[in-house]
Amino acid sequence: MTKWTGFLASCAVLAVLSGPALAQDTTADTIVATVNGTDITLGHMIALRESLPQQYQALPDDVLFSGILDQLIQQTALEQSVTDIAKRDQLALENDRRGYISGVTLQEVVAGAITDEALQAAYDAKFANATPATEYNAAHILVDSAEKAAELKAQLDGGADFAELARTNSTDVGSGTNGGDLGWFGPGMMVKPFEDAVIAAEIGQVTAPVQSDFGFHLILVKETRVAAAPSLDDTRDELAAEIERTTVEAHIKTLTDAAEITRPGEGLDPTLLRDATLLDN
Repeated sequence: MTKWTGFLASCAVLAVLSGPALAQDTTADTIVATVNGTDITLGHMIALRESLPQQYQALPDDVLFSGILDQLIQQTALEQSVTDIAKRDQLALENDRRGYISGVTLQEVVAGAITDEALQAAYDAKFANATPATEYNAAHILVDSAEKAAELKAQLDGGADFAELARTNSTDVGSGTNGGDLGWFGPGMMVKPFEDAVIAAEIGQVTAPVQSDFGFHLILVKETRVAAAPSLDDTRDELAAEIERTTVEAHIKTLTDAAEITRPGEGLDPTLLRDATLLDN
C-alpha cells in the first residue's frame, strides 16, 4: 500500500458538505476532528496538502478537504493502535525528524543568501577580471596504433584530403562521418594530451600523432577565436548553486565549530554498520 493510496480512496468517497464554514478567528490551531481525544487541526491539514503529489494538488478544494481529513483520521487511528514501536522504527523517526528540520533550516539560510546583489558580486568575481579563453575549431583522425597514424600523416603530407581520410580511417565514428570535424570547444573540454597539442598547433597544419587514452590522433586546427564571457543571465543558475553551496558550508561550519562535539564511536569496528540485527535488541 503506497503512502497516498488511502488518500485516493478517501477522495473517491467524498461526503456531501453543507458548505464552507470559515470563521473570523479560524487559525492553524482550529480543531477539525478528534480521534479518541487526539486533536487534528486545520494546520495539520494544510501541511499535508503542501506535501501531496502534484496530481492531488489539482483536485477541487472540497475533494481535498474531505480526502485529507479522512486520511488524517485514519492515520491517527492506526497510530493509536500501535502500543510498542520497534527500535528500528523509533530510530528512523528520529532520523526523519532530524533530516527534515535540518532541511528547513538550510532552506531559510539559502533563501536569504541568493539575492541580485550576491549574484552580481559572484559574477564579477568570476568573470570581471578573467583572462578571455581561446576556443578552437578542429578536426581529428583517431586510429589505434602509432604505425597507422604515421602512415596517414605521410599521406596527408603528400596532399591527401584530411576529411576523406577521416571518413575512411577514423575509429571515432561520430566525428569520422563528418570528416573528423569536432566543432568548437574550449579549455578543459578535451583530454589533456589532445588539448596540449591543439594549443601548440599551427592553424591549418596537421599535428604529428598525439597519443591519448583513446588512441592516436592526427589533429587539424582550422581556426581559433576569443570566447566572449557569458552573461549574468546565462550563468545565473550556476552562480546561485555556488552561492548556495558556500552559504550552506559556511553555516554548517559555524554551527559545528561552536558546538561541543565528542566522538566516542570513532573507535568502533566500521563493519558494525552492516549489522542490522542490533536493531532487533
